[in-house]
Amino acid sequence: MDARFLRRTSSGRPDEFGTIFPPDPDWLRLTPPEPSELDIPVVDAHHHLWNLPGYDYDLPELLADLDQVPAVAGTVYVECASHYRADGPAEFRPVGETEHVVALIAAGDPRIAAGIVGFADLDLGDAVAPVLEAHVEAGEGRFRGIRFGTGWDESPDIQNTQTGRRPGMLREETVHAGARRLAALDLSLDVWLFHHQLGDVATLAEAVPDLRIVLDHCGGPLGYGPYADDRAGNFMLWRAGLREVAARPNVWCKIGGLVARGAAFDYLTATRPPSSQELALIWRPWVEACIEEFGADRCLFESNFPVDKMGVSYGLLWNCYHLLTEGASEDERRRLFAESARDVYRLA
Repeated sequence: MDARFLRRTSSGRPDEFGTIFPPDPDWLRLTPPEPSELDIPVVDAHHHLWNLPGYDYDLPELLADLDQVPAVAGTVYVECASHYRADGPAEFRPVGETEHVVALIAAGDPRIAAGIVGFADLDLGDAVAPVLEAHVEAGEGRFRGIRFGTGWDESPDIQNTQTGRRPGMLREETVHAGARRLAALDLSLDVWLFHHQLGDVATLAEAVPDLRIVLDHCGGPLGYGPYADDRAGNFMLWRAGLREVAARPNVWCKIGGLVARGAAFDYLTATRPPSSQELALIWRPWVEACIEEFGADRCLFESNFPVDKMGVSYGLLWNCYHLLTEGASEDERRRLFAESARDVYRLA
């Protein structure tokens, strides 16, 4: 995790959208815990583990959160630029993260990191192949793909993602060459970018049609900085981009990750966290749009913990998803909560 994404305040509470803060446990306790409502298996399709200055979220912290939702049957670990190799060629250093996760879970809970999504720089083009092969070897059967974050915005108020070096990266032939190397190894690509960039994902999906692409965090709707005022207009722009991407059958949509950047719930100033009912009311337009555009077969739920722990506890988050799917069929709910994740990440 790049240190610029971690900021601390004297109060212990966040003061800026789009950055990562250690959660405030006293504030989280102001909303009473709720018993888990889920009675079907859950695969948490997106979480991190890290050790940062003043902020550990490692296996004990994750297991404590999972205890709030007994239905969790498996998880997918997603890269966060943590535990890279300290030396050797720069392009191979991210393999250290995969090595660390495998070592961490070797004698632990078999649910954790059933799939691992690491990092490799697609800017390398064809030369990314040996890095991917090193991840596969290090993953000991758990490595499933990479995440490549190309979130880029011209506003200084919007922090770009770690590898969001310039606009339009997913449209470039060099990146397409790297993506074809992923597909050749039967690996998936998580993409993380902002809502005004969704056309880039559609271009990539057409250029590499045999690549499984996972759109992270509902396609990255932004609700702060220059996007705070015209929320209705930005929602329409996001929805149109989402529809364009959903028309490509090799793209799945990961639902979640709406706290830090979406800013629909103002966790910066709220006197307490939302209940699951309140959060479901706030998030319903985005979640329902994702399911309507992609269908339950290509949608999967994520916690995005510990990032989203800035605004909500683990149990309340999954109860929110339960409430948002009360009108779905049993088969649709099983797809959303576990089976779509098992398919796209090839989990047992």
